[in-house]
Amino acid sequence: MHPAPSPLHAAFVVPFALETSLRFARAAASLPQVRLGILSQEPLERIPAELREKISAFERVPDALDAHSLEQGVRGLARGMGGRIDRLLGVLEQLQVPLAQVRERLNIRGMDAREALGFRDKSHMKEIFRASGVPCARHALASDLPQALAFAGEVGYPLIVKPPAGAGSRNTFRVDDRTQLTSNLHALPPSPTQPVLLEEFISGREHSFDTVTVAGKHVFHSISVYTPGPLEVMRTPWIQWTVLLPRNIDTPEYAPMVEIGRKALDVLGMHTGMSHMEWFRRPNGSIAVSEVAARPPGAQFTTLLSAAHNVDFYRAWAQLMIHEEFDVPARPFSAGAVFLRGQGEGQVAAIHGLEKVRKELGDVIFEERLPRVGQLPSGSYDGEGWLILRHPETKVVEQGLARAASEVRIQLG
Repeated sequence: MHPAPSPLHAAFVVPFALETSLRFARAAASLPQVRLGILSQEPLERIPAELREKISAFERVPDALDAHSLEQGVRGLARGMGGRIDRLLGVLEQLQVPLAQVRERLNIRGMDAREALGFRDKSHMKEIFRASGVPCARHALASDLPQALAFAGEVGYPLIVKPPAGAGSRNTFRVDDRTQLTSNLHALPPSPTQPVLLEEFISGREHSFDTVTVAGKHVFHSISVYTPGPLEVMRTPWIQWTVLLPRNIDTPEYAPMVEIGRKALDVLGMHTGMSHMEWFRRPNGSIAVSEVAARPPGAQFTTLLSAAHNVDFYRAWAQLMIHEEFDVPARPFSAGAVFLRGQGEGQVAAIHGLEKVRKELGDVIFEERLPRVGQLPSGSYDGEGWLILRHPETKVVEQGLARAASEVRIQLG
């Protein structure tokens, strides 16, 4: 009779007690043969009681996004967990480089700092892409206004202005002429130590390419469609946007992107993990990769993956990152989300049209989160709430998303 394998000791970094990070942490804590420690800059009391009961250790640090603080915290967790940490993980984009730096310093298995930087520094990423033949937007780093204007003169307007290490579409802007570019850079002046990333504006339909890689082999992918694109959503706070995961993605329409997406991951050095890539299909049919992150997707995409594949993708991600195992699921459903954004100013005053949509869509509604009257608007592109739909037929989900986006209104006042 063979002895039971010893459990793996995993450290999960939860900088802030946000529901998304906590949902992934709960999944990790539920795995067999895992002892989980949590590291945070918030007090233990901010971690929900049901999760506190499942963890083996907790360390609080001054700055959970700083590599030095993380290293000291991981060492503290190790002392409380038998002297070792086998895995170090977290889901926030801003965490990926410091996590990798700490892994290197403490000899913890996982993505190293060079690989993490390729995913995190979007300018460096695009240099790798262009050198490797991965289609992407032309770009430049500018440390002052003259450099930015020179790039604009070469490429033309409109342009996209963003930080080199941004997350999602936050702090990302479109500028349509010299006046807007000058105004933008006067408001947030770049410098040699904090340059700004400029990109040519690509028009077209925006999609995501979400993947799982195990030991260098790309074993799973999912494709979704944004309506409208994230940049327009950020520019227009009242737009209620949708994401659709078609049930069938193994089609000639998507085959070129699957090939390009896998190549992009290969040249960036993805070995084991989940990634979230954004890409465009131009009106002429050509493809351009926008950027890719070495982490699970945000904005309820993981819930959408769970709905479409009828599995818990939060737990699947934890299994992947800790045990380095992934069971490739079938895709029996199409799924989609409509993000409900407040109209007007002030607090949430009322929700209109919800009961009508519930009656029309019935069991197609898979999950919902709605704001309470009196709460402040989130200020994020996720909005004040969402509805997630699921059905075996893609058209049913697509039509349901359009209906919900036009009918449901979150009134502020």
